[in-house]
Amino acid sequence: MSLRYAVLGMLAEGPASGYDLLQMFKDSLANVWPATQSQIYTELAKLAETGLIAVSDEGPRGRKEYTLSAEGLAEVRRWLTETEPKPVSRNDMLLRVFFLGVLERDQARDYLADIESRMTKAGTELAQLEASIDWDDDAFSVYGHIALEWGKRFYAMNQEWAQWALTQMPPPKR
Repeated sequence: MSLRYAVLGMLAEGPASGYDLLQMFKDSLANVWPATQSQIYTELAKLAETGLIAVSDEGPRGRKEYTLSAEGLAEVRRWLTETEPKPVSRNDMLLRVFFLGVLERDQARDYLADIESRMTKAGTELAQLEASIDWDDDAFSVYGHIALEWGKRFYAMNQEWAQWALTQMPPPKR
């Protein structure tokens, strides 16, 4: 359901085609709410059918540009203010950590070291993304930057946690 609101929120910034939205997802939402081309185009059709967006321009090869309707803006505002986000209740990575005791010590250590490595890489990629963006003072830039900062801190926390977890492992058996 949140893909609907991600598309509405993106269109709140201005008209966009399905291709434009796909690029916006890749550039700004990929770490928060990834979406495929088929998911975006399917959602655009549903949103147009319900009147939350409208086709504002048509170009060559069937290219359509969509604009947020007043009803669509009201709906994204309602979603932002009247619904609570669902808490993340499942974490595949931590479930695996819970059962690392079934592995050999070196395998468990490798798993934790891999988490540290992946988190370092992901944090570096977000820092590079941050440096590559020409941040502005518009709402999309301001709040996008705030969301990106959350991602950087999330990866840094997980990297630090993995380093700590490695120090908590029981000593090798003799």
